[in-house]
Amino acid sequence: MNKPIRTTTLTGTALVLAASLALTACGQSKAPSGGVKPEQATASQAAAVKNPLVATFDGGLYVLDGESLQPARTVELPGFNRVNAAGDNRHVIVSTDAGFRVFDATRGAFTGAEYPGAKPGHVVRHAGRTVLFTDGTGQVNVFDPTGLAGGKKPRSRTYTSAAPHHGVAIELAGGQLVSTLGTEEKRTGALVLDKDNKEIKRAENCPGVHGEAAAKDEVVAFGCEDGVLLYKNGDFVKVDSPDTHGAVGTQVGSDLSPVLLGDYKTDPKAELERTTRVSLIDTAKATMKVIDLGTSYSFRSLARGPHGEALVLGTDGVLHVIDPETGTVEKKIEAVGDWQEPLDWQQARPTLFVRDHTAYVSEPAKRQLHAYDLESGKKLRSVTLPKGTNELSGVTAGH
Repeated sequence: MNKPIRTTTLTGTALVLAASLALTACGQSKAPSGGVKPEQATASQAAAVKNPLVATFDGGLYVLDGESLQPARTVELPGFNRVNAAGDNRHVIVSTDAGFRVFDATRGAFTGAEYPGAKPGHVVRHAGRTVLFTDGTGQVNVFDPTGLAGGKKPRSRTYTSAAPHHGVAIELAGGQLVSTLGTEEKRTGALVLDKDNKEIKRAENCPGVHGEAAAKDEVVAFGCEDGVLLYKNGDFVKVDSPDTHGAVGTQVGSDLSPVLLGDYKTDPKAELERTTRVSLIDTAKATMKVIDLGTSYSFRSLARGPHGEALVLGTDGVLHVIDPETGTVEKKIEAVGDWQEPLDWQQARPTLFVRDHTAYVSEPAKRQLHAYDLESGKKLRSVTLPKGTNELSGVTAGH
């Protein structure tokens, strides 16, 4: 069913393009005379964007004002690019074909900080640290995101996995680094390193380990093909799925809740399993509850609210607000029209990004982006962009 959506569009696509192109920065242009990159020149001249959001599109990035949703910058960047919050109040991390690049979203320009390497993967923020995992090299980089303010790479802690693999890592408040184990062919679990990168604990009972999330009391979870692997109080604890193959690959947590929200898939042979069930992992009790929402979703559909609410953007176009303790759907916000998850994971689909009490939802088929108040469920504003977007993120610190 198609839901009527009230939108507040710009006064015209031409105005959007004019405002965007006037401040366009090309990520791969040659530097002009004097050695100043075009991104840096643009950054020094442009007014700062307030509470910026960054959305990827085929060929670049849109930088949007977080309050009005008006496009403030357009940055050309060929290839498939991904975007994640860096953890401070002005930067995001852009994953490109060549590696991670630090982008000053308030100025709409790349800085000089780069972390080169094939297949840049997960970006994790926890306990005042940001962790980058490069799948093609197995390298982990850990840094304090406040150190990005100078435009250069901050001092980093580094660790290289025994073998490159699609992995993820997180640094805990005490300095322990928890990182996945595996190879390009097989992923098996996780290990824990002390401050000197000396191994102090490992677990290899998490087949197909994927994704990470942290819950209340700093319990960390990694998804497995048969459940979830927790690291809590210095030990690994396995939480089994209720099904023989009950795979959890994407999880999101909240410091306010001991319960994690995860996806849940039971068909290992499916090219793309459009599951309608999600998992709620109680890290305090080491148990898992699976609930059926009656609608499918994608890996870009999961988030947490300001009070620890579990949020799922369904293919029915509804943002489902779930009480993580009971699994009850407490609120339904009609956010976008009906959609279907594409077979190719790189293809655009509605994406959910939450900051404070606001849920930002993209609708690429209509080239739109919407903002909703999570308390009232009311739409705050919408914008129509020149192109449909794919990934969506923004600055997070100070919110």
